[in-house]
Parts: sequence; structure tokens; C-alpha cells
Amino acid sequence: MVHNRPNVTLILGGARSGKSRHAQTLAESAWQRPIFLASAEALDDEMRERIVRHQSDRGPRWQTMEEPLDVARLLRTPARDGDGILWDCATVWLSNTLLKEEEAGVARRQAELLEALRSPALPVIVVSNEVGMGLVPPYPLGRQFRDLAGRLNQELAALASRVVLIVAGLPLVIKAED
Repeated sequence: MVHNRPNVTLILGGARSGKSRHAQTLAESAWQRPIFLASAEALDDEMRERIVRHQSDRGPRWQTMEEPLDVARLLRTPARDGDGILWDCATVWLSNTLLKEEEAGVARRQAELLEALRSPALPVIVVSNEVGMGLVPPYPLGRQFRDLAGRLNQELAALASRVVLIVAGLPLVIKAED
């Protein structure tokens, strides 16, 4: 049976696994005018430095859109002229949403996000952290986030046409519907 899946690739991995680097390489090989959709907010000096470093690593070919919450809107109608969107990352977006809008906001925004990804305006690469393979967080908010991230990743993987797990910088294709 052939499934008609949207042009969505999910790149999963742990912290510092190489998932963002892999996603960037994939985007640069596929698109002439890539758009980077950033969900991170520069709330402290370390994050500001990290954002500047990542922008520099991407170089002038990339256009950047920043959106901490309403990612679905930009996936439906990007504000830039590009030929593909790299969204980094779904778990940062989840954290933003959980902290600002609590679990009810997560449910609403996640439904909007998944609907937008079913027919995105452009091909999309989604980067997300695999957080369920480590220790059980010792506090309720951490456990809530881990559980929500696990469910979000399952939903993203179900609709994606391709899913790649990055381990120690090495890609392992775990789903490919070409």
C-alpha cells in the first residue's frame, strides 16, 4: 500500500548528537533558498551566543524566521521566498508552549502544527530531541515535558515521509517512504 505523505522529514536525536548539522546538510543539498525556522529565544547570554554562532554557521544563503509559538502559521504561509523550511526545533517549541501556555496550549498548538504539516507550503525538515531514552526526570514539570515530547515525536514520525535518528553524528534511517 502506498501512502500519500507530505514532504516532511523528521530528524531525531539526543543532545549534541549531530541532528542539527545533519538537517542543515540535508537542506543545503536539497534547496537553493533554504529558510531556517527558529523556535529558540535569546533569553540569556549563553543562548544569544549560541544563536549568533548558528546563524554564522548557516551563512548568507539562509533566510531566518523566528517564531517561538505560532510555528503552524509559518509552515502554512512562510513570510520569506524560499524553497524549503528547516525547523529547529520541535522540542524547544514544545518547551516554549508548555511554559507560556501550559498543557492546554500545547494540545491546541500541537493540533494546529500537525494540521499544517499535513500540507505545508514548502518541503519541511523538522529537528526534534529524543528525550525519552535517558533518566526519568526527578520533578513533575520534567516528567510532563518528557511525556509530551514523546507523544509529539510519535505524531511527527507518523506523518513524516522520512524519519532519521542521529546517534553520535551518524544517521540511521528508520522510515523512508519515497
